[in-house]
Amino acid sequence: MAVTYLSTFRRLSALVLMVITTAASAEQPLRVEQLQRCGDLLQLDVQAFCLQISGLDDAGFQVSLNGTPLPAEALERDGDRLRISINSAESQSGPLWLEQHEQTSNPVWVSLKGSNVVAATDQEVAKNMDGITTYVDLISLIIEESHNGAAEAQRLAEKYDAEVVGMIPPLNTYQLRLPANNLDERDALVLRLGNEVSVDAVVTEESGAEESIESETSRPPDADDQEWASNRFLDAVNYYQRRLHTGGDIETQPIRIGVIEREVDFDTPDFADYLGECRADSQRTCVYARDAAKPDGHGTTVAGVFAAAWNEGGNSGFLRGLDDVGPGFDVIVDRNSDAGITANVAASVNLVEDGVRVLNWSWGIHRVGAIDINGKEVDSLVRSGIAMSGYEELLEEFFLWLREEHPDVVVVNSAGNASSFSGSDEYRLPSSFVTDQLFVVGGHQRSDEDVQIADPRYVVKRNASNIDMRVDIMAAACVRGSTAVEDEQGEAHCGTSYATPLVAGLLAAMMSIDPELTPAQLRMLLRRSAMTIGEEYDFEPTDADDLTAPILPSERANELNHPDIGLSARLDMYKALDLTVQSLSRDR
Repeated sequence: MAVTYLSTFRRLSALVLMVITTAASAEQPLRVEQLQRCGDLLQLDVQAFCLQISGLDDAGFQVSLNGTPLPAEALERDGDRLRISINSAESQSGPLWLEQHEQTSNPVWVSLKGSNVVAATDQEVAKNMDGITTYVDLISLIIEESHNGAAEAQRLAEKYDAEVVGMIPPLNTYQLRLPANNLDERDALVLRLGNEVSVDAVVTEESGAEESIESETSRPPDADDQEWASNRFLDAVNYYQRRLHTGGDIETQPIRIGVIEREVDFDTPDFADYLGECRADSQRTCVYARDAAKPDGHGTTVAGVFAAAWNEGGNSGFLRGLDDVGPGFDVIVDRNSDAGITANVAASVNLVEDGVRVLNWSWGIHRVGAIDINGKEVDSLVRSGIAMSGYEELLEEFFLWLREEHPDVVVVNSAGNASSFSGSDEYRLPSSFVTDQLFVVGGHQRSDEDVQIADPRYVVKRNASNIDMRVDIMAAACVRGSTAVEDEQGEAHCGTSYATPLVAGLLAAMMSIDPELTPAQLRMLLRRSAMTIGEEYDFEPTDADDLTAPILPSERANELNHPDIGLSARLDMYKALDLTVQSLSRDR
């Protein structure tokens, strides 16, 4: 009898343990919260990646890369941390996810292209004279093109008793850890390194470990569907679905979009169905990202403009609305590490080499001393003059590389939220760069005027939006954020950060129709299709009223008396798609 009781007790214990395990799994789903290169970042043959996992118990699990399970010997586990080793010769960049107990994690993008930089810890930063957090012992060297970057960086590291710890090889940029314990020692070494004949520039990073990419501005009391209506969002989705239906005369092509953000909350209804092997359906939009803890983060909202599920109460993604007829868009959310602007550039290089055609940069920085349109100093997202000089050189190298090696790639950048000027290189980066491959987006919101959508008075500039002639176009700045509860309406998020993915998503859709479109042609179609905003100033506006580059006669079929001439440009998503299809027909 005792044996029977003992056997029954064991079965009940096992059942209780199973119930507890199942409940725990239900409470904490399987998620990849962090993925970064680790170990020797200069080693490219076999690359190591370290992951932070939640919801993983002690049972067996599987890790897949591009749909192929990784061998057990490639995995090392230590609690919630997982280290994987990937042979670059036998693998390609692609999505990675975990599986356990019939659960699948969020897929994260693993790039094997090799551009990676190290972020400083809280103990490795200090406040400089401007009161800005800066790295004490980590700097990056941009090596002159005439030198072998890797060899020269190693030579300089040995000369100055430093260590090469990171790199962006396509830009001949290498990160060094200096033997510096304070900013005086660092600055002395930076000065000496900057005087080396082989060094083009030194990049000093000014970034906190968890600083927001672009600060949001004050929210309106209410933001309804009229915001995106001002850019004809639904008309564009409807047009793409009708005109490019299956069996039609236009064959669309898949496009990859790179979003430089930290993470996305896959526990929200907006992203809950992006888990596991998304690409099993060739026509749907896929999202690859680290998992966020909260639904209202910057990355989740920006990614939501591209890919959030429809009618779930939160966001509604433009590319997600094209799923039934679309070619399969990949939205890759990655920021490399928390190493500030240098990491943003490293991630962008990797993504471009992984086939991304559109980069979304919903971030930007102002130089200390930058003034807004009212003559007051900008007090957010500012960097010292020394840091700005290094960033400017790094971004210049990036755009030169882009023009030479990847002329078909476009970067879409937010104009900024400081009521300042987007186009002055003395004040703001990266929006001040003038290149066909960089699109700059300002933000507007619905006005109180009872007029038709096409009327320039239908919207007004967001008070905080940066302006001037470097801005290519303005788009709706206010969106609904994702929520943790199904059918719950998200709060309004406002800023040029959210106008930017509207333009980036549209450009991706245009490329899917005609992949041969050049950046110059895309800009032409965007501007020719644009509606208007603001008042006419006969091409001589005061700085405070110059919202975007004014619409020219050449953008209105050379009609000198066209009413749009001289006004600023507002995004028309429907008309841009229509003109893209029309231009494709003429090409044929």
